[in-house]
Amino acid sequence: MPALKLFGRKWLTATDDLVYPGLFEIFIRVVWLVLIGIACWKYYGETWRCKSGGDLVRVYLVGELAILGSVTILLLFIVNHSARGSITDTYARRYVQPMLTLKILLIAPEIVWNILGSVWLCSDVVQCSREHYTTGVVEALVLFDWVLIGLTILGLALIFDPLGSLGLTDKQLEDSIEHVKISKIWLRRCKFFWWMRRDESASETFEHVAGLLSALFRGTDLVPSDVMAGCILLRVRQKRETLELRRLNIFERPKYTSDGISIFANAPSWMSLEWAHHYMRLSIASYSWLYVIYRHACTGCFRLLREMTCCSCLRRKRNVVLDDNCCMCSLAGVKTLSQFSEDDILFASFRNHLCEIPFCVLADHKTSSIVVVIRGSLSLRDLITDIAAASDSFETEGLPTGSMAHRGMILGARVLLRQLDQYKILERAFETYPHYDLTLTGHSLGAGLAVLLGTLIRPRYPKLRVYAFATPAGLLSREAARVTEEFVLSIGLGDDLVMRLSVDSTENFRTSLLITLQACKLPKYRVVLNGFGYMLFGVPDRDLDRTWRNGNTMNSIPGQLPLLSDSLSMRETETTILERDVTRRRYSKVRLYTAGRILHIAKCKPASKEKKKKKNKEKQFEMRWALPEEFMELSVMPRMLLDHLPENLEEALAILLKQQEESTIL
Repeated sequence: MPALKLFGRKWLTATDDLVYPGLFEIFIRVVWLVLIGIACWKYYGETWRCKSGGDLVRVYLVGELAILGSVTILLLFIVNHSARGSITDTYARRYVQPMLTLKILLIAPEIVWNILGSVWLCSDVVQCSREHYTTGVVEALVLFDWVLIGLTILGLALIFDPLGSLGLTDKQLEDSIEHVKISKIWLRRCKFFWWMRRDESASETFEHVAGLLSALFRGTDLVPSDVMAGCILLRVRQKRETLELRRLNIFERPKYTSDGISIFANAPSWMSLEWAHHYMRLSIASYSWLYVIYRHACTGCFRLLREMTCCSCLRRKRNVVLDDNCCMCSLAGVKTLSQFSEDDILFASFRNHLCEIPFCVLADHKTSSIVVVIRGSLSLRDLITDIAAASDSFETEGLPTGSMAHRGMILGARVLLRQLDQYKILERAFETYPHYDLTLTGHSLGAGLAVLLGTLIRPRYPKLRVYAFATPAGLLSREAARVTEEFVLSIGLGDDLVMRLSVDSTENFRTSLLITLQACKLPKYRVVLNGFGYMLFGVPDRDLDRTWRNGNTMNSIPGQLPLLSDSLSMRETETTILERDVTRRRYSKVRLYTAGRILHIAKCKPASKEKKKKKNKEKQFEMRWALPEEFMELSVMPRMLLDHLPENLEEALAILLKQQEESTIL
């Protein structure tokens, strides 16, 4: 940080990113320098006895030695200077850019000498003795050089930044013009995925995603390695602040319990661990054959074969199945995971477009319910739907006036509703099973869509219930979220990233990242190296203080920064979007929250090491009712991605159920 400047433009890398790539290349270059040196010592004398082309061989050998030696020495200097200074101290690395420019320019002579080597080995121009060691080394070196040159060109293409050519300054352009231009570049990036262009909601979704990404990252001058280093530093900082709060007796861990009877004492009867675990398994079934292969890498294909229908495209289908293949692999995955018969799968759509998510409608005889199961994120299209996270108006019967929701999920919920109405799925289901209830469920993106779809159709089915697992944080405005507490049960596990992920929390995270990078006194290569150690052994106490320029990193918590309120006018909102000060720039009109009544599950933390084994045997998970406001800040935690995976949440629910049964017996 900041971005590297070469050839009059910025690139998606920094001057302190060259330590580890440089060391790797130095190792390779030294090995080849030694090998080609031995080849010269053994073969140089033979070149004078060549019938033809001896001069070319001598020029190649001497030139290759010179190039390898020069590049190796240059790399040593680049690595040495790249390792200097802290992440934001660019002056200490001021010589990296000219040396890197020279290194890139040396690609031209390397290509020329590699062509000479190819001529020697692959043509009749050179007629010399074919000494086995030398020709073998040169053949390998020529091949290696072509691969290395190709990787260098590929690397330059990967770190190429289209935004770097704009050269914008405060005096040249106003913020609004800059925002529009950068948004157009992000729009072109999104439209690079040409197979999405024909999707119904593609243009509108791409425009919103481009505007959001421009507002988030414009002017931050961050590169990908800065974000990685910043996440490592944030973990250290958060642990330090937590310990400091505990020392001051300010920090108090929320009270969890494993007693399900007390937890659900004041909850409706349908809110129970048993039903939650049952619907979690159905939510997993929506991931279909990919989940079967993921969980059973060796035997997954054989599990699916039992449920496949060969040549189904030539057979009459009992129920409507959209966009499955001829062998019904997706439907086979649903049947394998849910253990439902094909007759009980009333409808299945595996069509996956922008804001159009696959879902199934099942007749669940165990709970006497018609269940709409919506799949979570599993494709790039789903990811774009997730990123279209700005707030938009969500007016429907039963919600307060002025309610807002996640824009991409609003579009997705309306597409789902249109499909349900088009095929009259629910009407036909209730004609067959008139005494059944309606239940909606899903995991991650599917949970958010289930909540919004349930809100849309609740006037028709007032007794519907929604089981939402790992529900995204930025889903509904606060008053609308309160309404959903009547019919939505949201369940999350531990440090789940998605349950804390919203536009607002991402903006706060961006600001916190910048503050933390500026406060760090260590070079980036040390931060990254420490990060691998933290993954294996945790954050040692000695790193909590020595990482920072000064001892005080408190009072810079992003949650203390000004947030938008519901009363902001459109003009004020645009001003915050175009704000040059990154810490004040805001894209959302309002703050969005997690929907429903939230049951948060956490792993038990033993009070002492002596009782650790006993406690883990007795009690592994605890739970409590939480508020949406508790999931508004992103925390960098070791399990923030693992806790989002559906199999881990399902396992936690299963263990909680087992604990309940054991406590009842005792």
